[in-house]
Amino acid sequence: MKLRILFFVLTLSLYSMNSISQTKLKIGDKAPDFTAKDQDGKQITLSAYKGKKVILYFYPKDQTPGCTQEACNLRDNIGALSDEGYEVLGVSTDDEVSHKEFQQKYSLPFSLVADTDKSINEKYGVWVEKERDGKKYWGTARVTFLIDENGNISNIIDKVDTKEHASQILKF
Repeated sequence: MKLRILFFVLTLSLYSMNSISQTKLKIGDKAPDFTAKDQDGKQITLSAYKGKKVILYFYPKDQTPGCTQEACNLRDNIGALSDEGYEVLGVSTDDEVSHKEFQQKYSLPFSLVADTDKSINEKYGVWVEKERDGKKYWGTARVTFLIDENGNISNIIDKVDTKEHASQILKF
């Protein structure tokens, strides 16, 4: 019984720490820097994109219907996004192998960042408690951050239309 109570207290503390450690980013804030590997095992560092505009989009899981629609919409509109000076980086908690399969299957022309330890999700405040079928769990919120050439957040899209995401971005 004592062991169960201790486990419950530790679990509750861990969830509380996750909630507290997340900050709510706002337009104008400096985009938190990160370094992680992409689908090819290449190190990606956000600060290396200084001088460029970045679409940093967070999505829950490779090869799921909504995430595939979103990625393919960005792929299909990469020319228009590039014409506006954007580089695209996708982030999920899937690993490099999963990202590679996803990228190859759908011919995605941008990097997919593996955030397996959820540190990037937490820095951006997108690692959140969710609910499905009455059960609560932690996962990635589908949110896109537009980052300007100086590394500042110029816009945040938290109501992503997976079928028309590029259009949402290009409105800004």
